[in-house]
Amino acid sequence: MAHPKRRVGKTRRDKRRANDHAVIPQLAIDPTTGEYHLSHRAHWYEGRLYYNGKVIIDKAEATA
Repeated sequence: MAHPKRRVGKTRRDKRRANDHAVIPQLAIDPTTGEYHLSHRAHWYEGRLYYNGKVIIDKAEATA
């Protein structure tokens, strides 16, 4: 059975445990389309890939 080589301090232990709670993903509203999407992520809307309110990829232009 594994045993720790050194004692884990209270601060180190508590910092690790502070990150164990589940978080609800942050939703943002795109300023151009008004659609909800995950924060800091690109999202598709009507055949276009948007990031930060700007079109990154347009499927119609990419296939033509």
